[in-house]
Amino acid sequence: MLKNLSRKYRIFISRLYVVLVVAMILMSASKWDAEVPWSGIFFMAGSVLVGIAVAGRLWCALYISGYKSNTLITTGPYSMCRNPLYFFSFLGAIGVGLATETISIPVFIVLGFATLYPLVILSEEKKLAYIHKDAFSSYCKKTPLFFPLLKLLNEPKEYVVRPIIFRKAAFEALWFVWLLGLVELVESLHEVGILPVLCNLY
Repeated sequence: MLKNLSRKYRIFISRLYVVLVVAMILMSASKWDAEVPWSGIFFMAGSVLVGIAVAGRLWCALYISGYKSNTLITTGPYSMCRNPLYFFSFLGAIGVGLATETISIPVFIVLGFATLYPLVILSEEKKLAYIHKDAFSSYCKKTPLFFPLLKLLNEPKEYVVRPIIFRKAAFEALWFVWLLGLVELVESLHEVGILPVLCNLY
């Protein structure tokens, strides 16, 4: 029961933070808009990060479809770091923040991620350590926690995937693309005056 409450608490905080970020996007505009090169650079950088995030999350989903807790996954993206799904989500969140053509929103996202997700990762790793014991301990010794090391990449020639679970994960990954569209839509609504701008952010 305590574990369920803890999980619900983390989910609630995560959703609340997403609501706050969306509210910031809806109510604010970028002070960099007049600086054409900078606004374009921010949006391009954000789009690149979102593209990497979507591809990375799909790659992770391919390996964990149906195996996340029952089997210790140590190949593919999981050979480079222990939490690649969160890493790519982190990149995607920063990408969406940069697409707002501000620095303030990406910084707000980074602070929120740094506050919440270390606790989530710690909780999940305790569970994996309990299930997989020595195998997980050995995995931790040779594999970074969060930031991937490309030189550690190890991929099998074949891999069994459960399509139904992978399909669900694929649609979840697309949220980052849809959020990019939302950012552009909000900017257009600000420009034509349909959506009021309450503050301007750097």
